[in-house]
Amino acid sequence: MFYHWKPYVPVAERRRKAARAVPRLRARAGAMSPVTLDGRAIASTFWGKAWCDNLERYSDYSNRLPRGRSYVRNGSVIDLKIGRGEVTALVSGSSVYTVRAQFSAVPAARWQAICTDCAGGIDSLVELLQGRFSKAVMERLCRQETGLFPSPKEIRFTCSCPDWAAMCKHVAAVFYGIGARLDQSPELLFELRKVDPAALLANAGGELSLGTRRPASGKVLAEPGIAEIFGIELAQSARECVLPETRRGRPGASSAARSKKAKKGASAQRPSKKPKPQDVSGEAGGRPASDQSNARTPRSSRQRRA
Repeated sequence: MFYHWKPYVPVAERRRKAARAVPRLRARAGAMSPVTLDGRAIASTFWGKAWCDNLERYSDYSNRLPRGRSYVRNGSVIDLKIGRGEVTALVSGSSVYTVRAQFSAVPAARWQAICTDCAGGIDSLVELLQGRFSKAVMERLCRQETGLFPSPKEIRFTCSCPDWAAMCKHVAAVFYGIGARLDQSPELLFELRKVDPAALLANAGGELSLGTRRPASGKVLAEPGIAEIFGIELAQSARECVLPETRRGRPGASSAARSKKAKKGASAQRPSKKPKPQDVSGEAGGRPASDQSNARTPRSSRQRRA
């Protein structure tokens, strides 16, 4: 049995064919949404890279993926539309081929487990779509077989090309085109897997609710037990602990001011000492100077004068 292979068509010729076919296809199928890349990188954000990494981890696709990367880089995916559980695309090759892929929905039990494991790790829908979350959440979403991204058994695809392989290069190009499209619109991944991204936010902050639950009475140590363990004495009541009045946030400021005022009042009430008047007339104690001299003169001299 012999197979007839079509001759190789250079990239420039494929682009010219695609440019001629686009007006006719647009008139028949409506608006076109081609996959365009900036440079050689297919994806640059978390969601786009995670999709491509998941695609490359499965050996089922390893043989055809390199050709698919070449096709998507040279602009051969001229139309790509992602819907709920389905992708339709047009790929320019020797002719323009139609690719269709169906993706199974994430099983309810698996989705519930993902939401439970990621509870409290995603703060908002904006952070979710921008891929701003912890490595633990990232690992859980990308986990092989049990994460958000599909496995080969959850994908069915067809292509109108004559290639008999399970995955042709046109399908591989479309799969890489999905990764590039998730860079622009990451919410399409949840649409493709038929899940609601808001479910990941339903329990946001649920693990961070502090102070709402009190410990069981059997797990709380009584005051005597604490005192015996640590060797300290506890106050019987919080009301017995009286804090000093505060002034401008400084403890004890008003009490110090009151003590200063009390000292000033006491000093004002205390009688002041009057200075002893000086005796300018030679008097001391109200007696004349002659009396003072007599007081100092011996008795015998007074008798002699008499």
